[in-house]
This record gives sequence, C-alpha cells and structure tokens, in this order.
Amino acid sequence: MGVITYDVETPSPISAEKLYKAVVLDADNLIPKIMPQAINKVEIVEGDGGVGTIKVIHFGEGSEYKSVKHRVDAIDKDNLTYTYSIIEGDALSGLLESITYHIKVVPTEDGGSICKNRSIYNTKEGAEISEEKIKEGKDNALHMFKAIEAYLIANPDY
Repeated sequence: MGVITYDVETPSPISAEKLYKAVVLDADNLIPKIMPQAINKVEIVEGDGGVGTIKVIHFGEGSEYKSVKHRVDAIDKDNLTYTYSIIEGDALSGLLESITYHIKVVPTEDGGSICKNRSIYNTKEGAEISEEKIKEGKDNALHMFKAIEAYLIANPDY
C-alpha cells in the first residue's frame, strides 16, 4: 500500500470557533443546506456523532459519485481538531483503501483563522493516483470551504 500526503492551509476572516462549528460540528446539516448539488444528505448509520461514528454521505446530482462511508476517528472541540476517514464508497475509485483527513482550525491575531487540512490517501497495492485527481479533490474541498465561509459572512448571527 502506498501513501500520498498533502497539506493545505486556508486563511479565513471567520473566527476559529465559528468556523470549526460550521466546518466540523454542523457540517452534516449545513452543507446539504447551502450546497445540495454537492452533498444531498448525511445519515448516521452507527454511533452518536462522536469517535467511531459511521456516516453515509450521499452526494448531490452534481457529483460524479453516489456515496461514501465516513468514520469519525478523533474530535477535540477544545483544540478545534477533527480527524475522519473515508472508508468505503465509489469516491475511492477502486484505487484507494481509505482517505484520512486531519483538520485543525487555528485562530489568528486579527480575529480570523486558518483552517489546516492534512489529507492522507492510502492507495491499494500497485495503484497510482494522478496529480490531476488530487488537484480535483483539493479544488472541490476549497470550493466547499469557500461556500461555507460565504454563508457565515452572509449570516453573521449563525
């Protein structure tokens, strides 16, 4: 099995606590509301939302994929961190065992924040992931992040 890791840091004018709430704690409800073409619904199939919870993410009509299983690996509300893994689904394209994401939201001196995301692609033996596919994943994640950010700016009382 091979491993491909990349890090992305995205600055935001939104406070760290508010961004964490939207991107992590409320994402299952917020993203289908503001981007139904990307994610139609999220359902918990096992657990209570904490570590070990298994969710099925149903993608919207605008997606090339139907669904994935998402496992909550770690959540630390005090330190604004969250780790989850995609463990099943067509988005793994038969090439990946899993994808693990580590998210950390860090406050900045100006009242905003930086969202740090480490993505770890665990490939199946002999499988290779193109740079284009990785770039596509990064672009999709940034697009979703920017949509959440725009929603928070437009809804300051969120």
